[in-house]
Amino acid sequence: MTLFWLFFVLFILLGEFLVQSAASLLNLRALEHQVPELFQKVIDKEEYAKSQDYTRATIQFSLCQETLLLVIIIGFLLGGGFPFLDGLAQHLGQGPISTGLIFIASLLLLIGLLNLPFSLYSTFVIEEQFGFNNTTLTTFLLDQLKIILLSFFLGIPLLSLILWFFESTGDMAWVYCWLCVCLFSIVLQLLAPVLILPLFNKFTPIGDEVLKNSIMAYCKKESFQLQGIYTMDGSKRSSKLNAFFTGFGRFKKIVFYDTLIQKLSDAEIVSVLAHEMGHYKHHHLYKQLVLSIGQSALLFYILSLMLGNVSLAQAFGLNQPSTYTSLVIFTFLYTPINLLLNCFTNFLSRQYEFQADLYAHTSITSDQALLEALKKLSKANLSNLTPHPFYVFLHYSHPPVTKRIKQLMQYQLP
Repeated sequence: MTLFWLFFVLFILLGEFLVQSAASLLNLRALEHQVPELFQKVIDKEEYAKSQDYTRATIQFSLCQETLLLVIIIGFLLGGGFPFLDGLAQHLGQGPISTGLIFIASLLLLIGLLNLPFSLYSTFVIEEQFGFNNTTLTTFLLDQLKIILLSFFLGIPLLSLILWFFESTGDMAWVYCWLCVCLFSIVLQLLAPVLILPLFNKFTPIGDEVLKNSIMAYCKKESFQLQGIYTMDGSKRSSKLNAFFTGFGRFKKIVFYDTLIQKLSDAEIVSVLAHEMGHYKHHHLYKQLVLSIGQSALLFYILSLMLGNVSLAQAFGLNQPSTYTSLVIFTFLYTPINLLLNCFTNFLSRQYEFQADLYAHTSITSDQALLEALKKLSKANLSNLTPHPFYVFLHYSHPPVTKRIKQLMQYQLP
């Protein structure tokens, strides 16, 4: 059985790698030489060639990264990395929960160190080459430090509870873990806009009175209560454009990247707001929250079935399974399930985007505003205008922009 589990894990690792690589290669082949007709008045040939070069660079870099990481993970697995790390953690003579925290933290540290060079190259070479990067090395390193500290202060208590539940509460442990994670996620959603996001970016009440009045007039027309309208210094790190809502209920806030404010007209900004409002009006956020809660339940239930599997632990070079090693091993076995679930959730998300676009179309006075905003966003962000359907199926939470524009144009037909 030990060999069966070892080959099964290797099959999962290689299988996911091949699927993802095939999607990436198909996406590269789907790049077209001619500017799509919908964008010929917005993007010239040089700009379109630049967007294709950006797509090639990011995909090729991702393929190199995933290949190297796969080799390292398989080498770590077959070379006895897991029992070595477990032995070091146990050598400190702590209890099972503290030992588990040390073991998992050590693995996460190794993963972080492995990913650091790739993150540096992506930020300071690729993003720099295509004119997106505004991040300084100091900002980059401070971001990494903040992420580590947040992981420490938020992750350790949560992980300790999960390990304690599985160690102490018997067959119902997975239910307690699930409830704990759900509560943690909801609290985090509430606190993130107030305590976490300001650690990384500065949020300023919008200063353009004309734009502010346009937004408030639209919100009043739609009976939509906002606590505030803010701009975020997204240009501190990147020149890409974006906007988002934060908060629940009457604490909702709309946040526009300063880069978006600079590039879009007032009418186009209101159309972006209308799209985001569509998500709220259709309760997409709550639907996604319910779906996430369901996924968490499935995750912890399957994990409970894996605990104590001696053959599975031995496939990773461990003599006996423990709660914390089973938790890590489970992440390997859950990969194909997670891939399928992500495809399903991405499919739903793409449908939600169409619904939000339709809401924006029916609630704003300018039929062209959202169309023009989407075109400008695509141009500024060097979006891939011709992604392969299989790559979209695996990765896209938003429909390809050409499909969104064509659908909006259908809405305009009499």
